[in-house]
Amino acid sequence: MKLRVLAIVGVAFVLALFASSAQAQTLKVQRPVPYSEDGDISDKIKQECKIDEQLADFLQEYAREQGVEVEFTDRPVDTAAGRVLDLRIVSAISMGNAFIGHQKSTGVAGTLYENGKKVASFKARRQSMGGAFGGYKGSCAVLGRTVKVIAQDIAGWLKSPSDGAKLGDS
Repeated sequence: MKLRVLAIVGVAFVLALFASSAQAQTLKVQRPVPYSEDGDISDKIKQECKIDEQLADFLQEYAREQGVEVEFTDRPVDTAAGRVLDLRIVSAISMGNAFIGHQKSTGVAGTLYENGKKVASFKARRQSMGGAFGGYKGSCAVLGRTVKVIAQDIAGWLKSPSDGAKLGDS
């Protein structure tokens, strides 16, 4: 009887290890996330804000909470090898300021590949007016809020990717 219980516990442990390793396959993402060549993004945002780095960092943090490990590469991702998220910032709009009110938005597009085959793609967009105490925040800080929430949206999508998904305010 004791041996049977021990065998069942051992099998359950091995199955749990197998299931978690299958789920925890590493996802490759380029950091910093590239800006789309034909995107609507001012040079000032590209030069002064770090939303390209913040998006990658927030995605790594929130994906880990969903059981997905993100590995960064500083080069364009190779979609033919492994599990890869080809991610682009397609828009970043910064209107207003702390005195008249912030009106910021960021748009992102991504395609998930597994060993060269497209699994699914999405578009995500978030806007912010700065939230509580927005009048005390700079433009880059408010744009940072948008990519933080976009990263949460993407992490949730990675759990169950659907093709053509519209995330956030899209």
